[in-house]
Amino acid sequence: MHAYLLELASLMAVFSFAIVAPGADTAMVMRQAMVHGRRAAILTSVGIGTSLMFHVTYTILGLGLIISQSLLLFAIIKWVGAAYLIYMGVMALRAGKTDLDPATGEVEAPRQSAFRAFGLGFLANALNPKPVLFFLSIFSALVSASTPGTVKFGYGLVMATCLIAWFVGVSFFMTTPRMRSVFARMSKWINRASGLVFIAFGLKLAAARAN
Repeated sequence: MHAYLLELASLMAVFSFAIVAPGADTAMVMRQAMVHGRRAAILTSVGIGTSLMFHVTYTILGLGLIISQSLLLFAIIKWVGAAYLIYMGVMALRAGKTDLDPATGEVEAPRQSAFRAFGLGFLANALNPKPVLFFLSIFSALVSASTPGTVKFGYGLVMATCLIAWFVGVSFFMTTPRMRSVFARMSKWINRASGLVFIAFGLKLAAARAN
């Protein structure tokens, strides 16, 4: 048990930097919070965390190694993921100005379904092949080959929980009255900026290589 705790601590020491590093997932949660509110942002956060477990699971089962070694599979996932991020970017650029309801202080936007909010987060992470390489590298370097699969799965659950907690915190921060006020004044430019960020991440993903 002591060895497993050391492995988990080592994994979290590395993963903590990946959690806070700005990326497409962060941009997604921030935009969800500003445009669709706290509920949508939290559901998107859960989608991202669930997607992380998707990556961890097939990495443990050995499928991650197959994907990382198959240029065709890597390319398919990469291009679909890049197209998805660019699509999200274009939608953000076309969004224009978002207003706040003067009575509630909430954004005046169509209520986003739970399925769509969750799916946005899940797909943004699941269609990115880079986590495959990330989890393969850290599990290979920090986790013993003799560690049972159930324990490795437990590591993944802890990592996913921490990731969700981080993005839920971002969701609450971005939906405070002060941040909503800032968004109301600058929503047009924030939508444009987030659109360009999504497109930039999409182009970066499109240029990624498996090795």
